[in-house]
Amino acid sequence: MTEVHAGEEAASQSIEQHLYQRLSKVIDPELGRSITDMGMIVSIEAVPRAEASGDATDAYDVVVQVELTVEGCPLSETITNQIKGAVFSYPDAKLTPHIEVSSMSKEKLSNLVEGLKEARRANPFTKKGVKTRIFAIASGKGGVGKSSVTANLAATFASMGYDTAAIDADIYGFSLPSIFGVHTQPTNLNGMLMPVTAWGVKLMSIGMFTGADRAILWRGPRLQRSLEQFLSDVWWGDPDVLLLDLAPGTGDMAISIAQTLPNAELVVVTTPQPSASDVAVRSGLVALQVPMTVRGVVENMSWFDHQGERLRIFGEGGGERVSQRLTNALHYDVPLLSQLPLQTDMRTTAESGRPAVLNEDGALDSSELAQSFKKLATTLMS
Repeated sequence: MTEVHAGEEAASQSIEQHLYQRLSKVIDPELGRSITDMGMIVSIEAVPRAEASGDATDAYDVVVQVELTVEGCPLSETITNQIKGAVFSYPDAKLTPHIEVSSMSKEKLSNLVEGLKEARRANPFTKKGVKTRIFAIASGKGGVGKSSVTANLAATFASMGYDTAAIDADIYGFSLPSIFGVHTQPTNLNGMLMPVTAWGVKLMSIGMFTGADRAILWRGPRLQRSLEQFLSDVWWGDPDVLLLDLAPGTGDMAISIAQTLPNAELVVVTTPQPSASDVAVRSGLVALQVPMTVRGVVENMSWFDHQGERLRIFGEGGGERVSQRLTNALHYDVPLLSQLPLQTDMRTTAESGRPAVLNEDGALDSSELAQSFKKLATTLMS
């Protein structure tokens, strides 16, 4: 081997090693793990290339062979773009990336999934030292905007930079997929599901698996099993925040949440009128039966601003009534966390598949509603 060829080979090997280290910082957006740790980078080859100037010492074609977890991975473009960015930004040579994409063999994928499951095992949110804050959003009755509150609060957390997940635990009246504009099913990674990400929020809902017009008649053990599957058979990573949109009332799912996630904090949603607030108290009183803390009360549809006048369409005082009654019954402070205005955007924007607190670019809007949710999110995380 000539000295020139030996020098070129050494330089290529050095580039390949440095690129592998750089690619170790590329994270699979679904699994939250390094693409090198998961064996997705099969090979890196740097080949010297002659430039027009005749200088071939610092110009290379770089071929990166990538194996994605599944064929047609929905985030393949995101991963390949990150790989290209890591190659292009290499400081010591001019590199031109060529990405060759394929999918893992069944055996390799099976080994990867088994390793991930072994690292997690069962419900990941009850492990010692878990950092995830869990908020279960409840209401005494339907029609008070509980799901809208859940969706907009989740979108707010995500826009503030929190790694955010949300489970539609309202098995009978699932609505989070439509609010977030989700029309796809979660990716099945060899028996482990990847949550669908929309507007920065990782989502899971029974509505992603069934037609919206299909009735679901689940009770007791089967309901609890559905929640356990959403927690243990879905790869959530390590979210900062997990929100659960509960079914109205104090039925089986509320009890299941308390048993499965004893570290969850209950947030009770009501509207101002007595007919809603009186029933809302019951959803908070579930904490007398199970080990769950009631974090506070959110009063939705508190007022409507019309031509400079603030109209109390549903009366007033409901949130305060629920707060006081739960404080007295539970013997600790259950504050009124927020009063949210009634806005037609909550409905019209949600029907278009975007939470109302976000603008079209996905950033937190400057509206009063969005700022109210930001203040609520900040309070909950304090």
